[in-house]
Amino acid sequence: MDQQRLGRNIMTLSVLVVLGIAYSNLLYSQRTLTRMNNVDGIIGVVFGLYICSHPAANLVDMLFFRRGIRYQFSSRRSAVLWLALNMLVLLIGGIVIFIGTTRFIGRAD
Repeated sequence: MDQQRLGRNIMTLSVLVVLGIAYSNLLYSQRTLTRMNNVDGIIGVVFGLYICSHPAANLVDMLFFRRGIRYQFSSRRSAVLWLALNMLVLLIGGIVIFIGTTRFIGRAD
């Protein structure tokens, strides 16, 4: 992975973290987006799966397609930070999926 692609990927992951947190806060403060819990749940689950797909793709790329992973990063610290960012995005995506699932199966207000 060249440095330009790595930089774009870091930006994409950062935007996904911000969007996931914004979505979670919006549902927490407004209680609903579409006034129908089923639709809110479907949106949340699909959005959460989309968020989780990026770190999963990075992991598959790292494990199977990139043999020289130690040469991609300038230092061990940058590799650890890259892994931490991927885990953060995965956590945020899991939270969004959880919120969507609870909206989908929750009782009607």
